[in-house]
Amino acid sequence: MKKLSQIKRYELYVWLVPAFWLVNLLMDVVKDSSHFPARAVNEIWLVAYLSVVNYWLLEYNLPRMSWKRFFESALLILLQVFLYTIGFFIWRLLGVTLHIFTPLSNPIPIEERIGSLTGYSFESIVVFGVARHIYNYIKLKQHSQQLLIAQQQAELNYLKSQTNPHFLFNTLNNIYSLARDKSDLAPESILRLSKILRYMLYETSAPFTAIGQELKIMEDYIALEKLRYDDSLYVNFSHDLEDSQQGVPPLLLIPLVENAFKHGLAETRDHPRLNIFLSVKNKSLLFTVDNSTGERAADHTLKENIGLSNLRRQLTLLYTDYSLEIQPKDYLFTATLKINLSSHV
Repeated sequence: MKKLSQIKRYELYVWLVPAFWLVNLLMDVVKDSSHFPARAVNEIWLVAYLSVVNYWLLEYNLPRMSWKRFFESALLILLQVFLYTIGFFIWRLLGVTLHIFTPLSNPIPIEERIGSLTGYSFESIVVFGVARHIYNYIKLKQHSQQLLIAQQQAELNYLKSQTNPHFLFNTLNNIYSLARDKSDLAPESILRLSKILRYMLYETSAPFTAIGQELKIMEDYIALEKLRYDDSLYVNFSHDLEDSQQGVPPLLLIPLVENAFKHGLAETRDHPRLNIFLSVKNKSLLFTVDNSTGERAADHTLKENIGLSNLRRQLTLLYTDYSLEIQPKDYLFTATLKINLSSHV
């Protein structure tokens, strides 16, 4: 972990040092374009020293400085001042002695030379410091964004972990009622449930599934629910899909259908009816569910169950452009979902 942190710390200097060298070389050439190779080598020699000293200052010394360690911090500051002034002059002199650094200007007093190099040093501190601040800010923003995405994904997984068992629990209750009545439809209901379970186990782990596949699961679920009703139940399920392979989050739509059966049709005494329409065109999804209810709108207190509340939260996490309208009317309940599929987060 420590090595990884060090590698990330080096990333900034990998491009900053060559950039600083190039900018200083260009400024030097603008003033005097003669002796270009020597100027390039001179800048390499000076920038190499300043890069090491700046790295030591910004990555090690500054983080260690504090009022609690006043004397240690004061010594570190004095050492850094020495490195940026006398130390830098000695480094240049060493380069001249080793015939690496080539003096290209007339000799000047040592005081002026040290002053010139000190100005160069503090210019490098500003450049390195500002670049490091901007780099750390960008990295912090990226890290915060990654944490936010991870948090949203964890919440989304939690919502799915609530919705799927809730959906399965209601379905098992339906099969239990058939088995208790020793209905001949119990085997067929178990077969349809196995299809839904297979889908939940092997298809819902992916972030997207084909809308055509989602359509088949809804049809299986509706067929499973219809087994509990007699011929008085009317179901109309129509759809208009421009592309059956259009990706949608798995099991995103089925809570509206489940809600219609559990909280609407189950409470309808006479002639229960259900109308479902699904349309996907130009990356725009429209899903409407109209179901009969057993009470008037004035007597109906709108209280969203776990399925609908989880659906709303999932939509918030998944899309930026959507609407979910729930409209209770006299003996009728309408849910309308619109999603701009291209607005997926």
